[in-house]
Amino acid sequence: AVVSTQSTGDLFQYITRYTPQQVELDHKLKPFIPDFIPAVGDIDAFITVPRPDGTVNKLGLACIDEPCAKQSDPTVLDLQIRAITKQSTARAMQVSSVENAEKNPKAIDAWIKNISELHRQKPPPAVHYSKNMPDIDVLMQEWPTEMEELLSRVKLPSAEMDCELADYVDIVCSILDIPIYQNRIHSLHLLFTLYSEFKNSQHFQKMNQVAGEEENPER
Repeated sequence: AVVSTQSTGDLFQYITRYTPQQVELDHKLKPFIPDFIPAVGDIDAFITVPRPDGTVNKLGLACIDEPCAKQSDPTVLDLQIRAITKQSTARAMQVSSVENAEKNPKAIDAWIKNISELHRQKPPPAVHYSKNMPDIDVLMQEWPTEMEELLSRVKLPSAEMDCELADYVDIVCSILDIPIYQNRIHSLHLLFTLYSEFKNSQHFQKMNQVAGEEENPER
């Protein structure tokens, strides 16, 4: 049994007396405007003067209307669209050339600069595995102590083993906990991705640097 006092009983009266307040929250509408590809120049004000011969001007529909003194290279712009949309065989590509290239080094330099910028901004290729594969961070975790002690006594299988290439791939992937399915290409891709992560890891680069200094202290 719960022993209630007079003050406790008075608290229950406030339950029926309480009236919740309706608070109106201020909100702002922020429309989501997707990025258009490509976004060239300023917004069209639709005040373009029509052609005097009455021909329909298809600027902005059939070709890009770029109100700018420094026009974009159509070939580079086409490559940018292909890289973003990942449609390399959708339509024929426009190929341009530079006349009297030896007398126009600025055009060559601009082309090299545009292509370098295109490769720098190009999204990295993505591989979609057909089966479930472990995450790279999981594969890079430290092995158990027993496994470390075993590797200190037993050497890993080398490429000189007397076996087929497919069998050797299965052995290496099994040691690194990489699943093997009928398609070994995905397993190999994950294996090389893991190798790249270890090679570019600052932690292991520092360990290799320290090990090299210990082997060659005179340097």
